[in-house]
Amino acid sequence: MQPDRGKLGKVYFVGAGPGDPGLITVRGLRCLASADLVLYDYLVNPAVLTHARPGAEAICLGHHGKMRTMPQEEVNRRMIEAARDGKIVIRLKGGDPDVFARSAEETEAIRAAGVPFETVPGVTAALAAAGYVGIPITHSQHSSAVALVTGQERHSKGREHLDYEALAGFPGTLIFYMGVTSAAVWSQALLSRGKPPDTPVIIVRHCTWSNQQIIRCTLGTVAAEIAARRLRPPAVIVVGEVAGMAPEVSWFTGRPLFGTRVMVTRPQEQAGSLIDRFAELGVEAVLQPVIRISGPPDWGPVDAALGELDRFDWLVFSSSNGVRFLLDRLIHVGGDLRRLGGVKLAAIGPGTAEELERYRLRADLVPPEYRAESLATALSGDAAGRRFLLARASRGRQVLAEQLREAGAEVREVVVYTNSDVERPEPDVTEQLAAGEIDWVMVTSSTIARSLVRLFGEALCRSKLASISPITSGVLRELGFKPAVEAVDYTIEGVVAAIASHGSQGECRGDPP
Repeated sequence: MQPDRGKLGKVYFVGAGPGDPGLITVRGLRCLASADLVLYDYLVNPAVLTHARPGAEAICLGHHGKMRTMPQEEVNRRMIEAARDGKIVIRLKGGDPDVFARSAEETEAIRAAGVPFETVPGVTAALAAAGYVGIPITHSQHSSAVALVTGQERHSKGREHLDYEALAGFPGTLIFYMGVTSAAVWSQALLSRGKPPDTPVIIVRHCTWSNQQIIRCTLGTVAAEIAARRLRPPAVIVVGEVAGMAPEVSWFTGRPLFGTRVMVTRPQEQAGSLIDRFAELGVEAVLQPVIRISGPPDWGPVDAALGELDRFDWLVFSSSNGVRFLLDRLIHVGGDLRRLGGVKLAAIGPGTAEELERYRLRADLVPPEYRAESLATALSGDAAGRRFLLARASRGRQVLAEQLREAGAEVREVVVYTNSDVERPEPDVTEQLAAGEIDWVMVTSSTIARSLVRLFGEALCRSKLASISPITSGVLRELGFKPAVEAVDYTIEGVVAAIASHGSQGECRGDPP
C-alpha cells in the first residue's frame, strides 16, 4: 500500500528492548506492522525487523562494532520528510526510548516541525538484567529504591552534574548505563564519598543476547577488572548488595543451546516462527535471507489454471509458499475454497500440509519421505490417465513432473511464485561470519545452498552447515562444502532438531572449495 501523499504521516518512537527480540511490546509490534520507514539503532536486534510490514524500508543508523552513526540532524530530517510525505515512520530504539536514548532531541525536532508522534515504551537494560540475570534490583531487606545513572555525564565549568554524595548514601541499587569507559571516574567518586569498597558489583554485557556475559567484582575493583579484561560496551553495571545475589546460572543462560548463534537464511517474512523456536533453546538467530519470494511476473497462467480446477484430479504442492500464493490468488480473483471440492490435494511434507490446514484444508497425500522423489513415487501408482496441476516456484528440480509423465499422467505446471537470489549480504553478517562468530548456517534448500556459496564463498568454512536433506547436502558437496549435520526429517523443524542434537560441540565446519 502506497503512502497517502496528501495526508500527514506519523512518527512512532518504539522501544525494542535491549536485545532479545521477544521483549518488544505488543503495541510496538503493531506499529512495526504499519511501517513505511524504519530507522533503527545498531544495538537493536535485526530479528525484530521480521515484524515490519513487507516492503517497508529499514535503515540502520550505525554500524555494529564500528560505531559509525548517522548525524542527529540527518536522522531528524529523514523522519520529518518521510512523515510529511504521508509515511508511517518507526524510530526503533534499543531498550526504552526515554532512558538514556536521547529521545528528547528527536521529539523536540518532531514537535517543532508539527509532525504527530507517539512514544511506545520498551524494556530497559536495568529491568532486563533483573529478569535475565537474576538480580533482584529491589529487595525488602537490601534495596528500597533504584537509581538509573549515566556513566557519561556532561561536565560544565569543572563541576559534576551528578551528586555523588547523595549516590554514595543512596538506600538501594545503583545501575550505571554507559559506564564501562568511565568506571575509574564514577567508582572513585563513590569511594571518596564513603561508599564501601567491598560493595558488590556485577557487570552485565550484551544483556539478553546469546553472548550475555556476567562479571562479578566489587566497587573497589570494578575499574581494574574492566581494564584487565579490556571490556567494551554495551553493558550495565549494577552496584549494591543485590548484585551479590545473582545465581551462577540463570534460567536464561541455562537453556540447552545458550551462546549458540545460527544464521537463518529464509526470507525475512517467513523467519519469525523459526526465530522464536531458536529462542526457546537459547539460540541467537542472525537473520540473513539469501533468497526472495514474490509473486510471479505474470499471473495470467495462474488465473487460467484456477479457472479450470475442475479439470484436474490432483493439485500438488511442493512447498508452503506454493500453497500460500496459489490459494491467496484464488481468493483475490473472487473464488473461494469450494472450487477445490473436486480435486485431491498432495503436499510434499508436513510443513506444506500445515500450510494447507491454515486454510482449513487437509492434504489427501503426504509422502513418507519429504522430497520430490518420494512424492512422485506415492502419486505414480495411480497416475496413468490422471490430470495433475503442479503449483511450483520459478526455479527448481523437475523430478516430480518428469516421473509423473513417465507414469502416464497429464501434467500441467504453473509458476505461482518467484524465487530470486539476494544480491548482497548484510555487512554485519559478513563481518560476523568472517570472524567465526556464527556457529551454524541453516541450508534449507538446494537454491539456498547455491545462493549462500555465491554470497559468502570460503567464509562459510568458519561455520557449521546444517542441511535439510540429502539432496541439499549433495548440492553443498558439489560446491565444495561438507554439511556438519543433515536433518532426519526433511523439514525446518528437522534442521533445528539436528542442530540441537549436535549442540555446539565439534569443529565439523565446511571444507573450502
